[in-house]
Amino acid sequence: MTPEVMSALYSAAFPDSRPWTATEIAALLNRPTTHAITAPHGFALIQVIAPEAELLTIVIDPAQQGQGLGRALLDKTLDRAATLGASCLFLEVDMTNAPALALYGSAGFEQAGHRANYYVKPDGSRSDALLLCKALSAAA
Repeated sequence: MTPEVMSALYSAAFPDSRPWTATEIAALLNRPTTHAITAPHGFALIQVIAPEAELLTIVIDPAQQGQGLGRALLDKTLDRAATLGASCLFLEVDMTNAPALALYGSAGFEQAGHRANYYVKPDGSRSDALLLCKALSAAA
């Protein structure tokens, strides 16, 4: 999946966020610590600096959401992070994003922190971010 496709998917999936440009995504992918996990209708980006990993983003085409594809991609991402030596995966999520919170909760993530007024909405309002973490099993 090219950075251009990733950027377009990100923009479609997160219309209320500042889009990630193809140039920004390409720059991330040029880092040795950043890894892309792709699926037919989405992708995830993680940064791994063992023993920790961070989920930078996970994106599913809006037309394909609600079919379990996000969970499958998240599971694949967790496995990849563990394979790369991470013992935990962190992420930040907008506390108003109920579908994402449900996904992460069902996958066993737990709250590890809180960032007040972290996200800026297009109308200038702000919302808090929750920092979540999940312990990972050692890679086989």
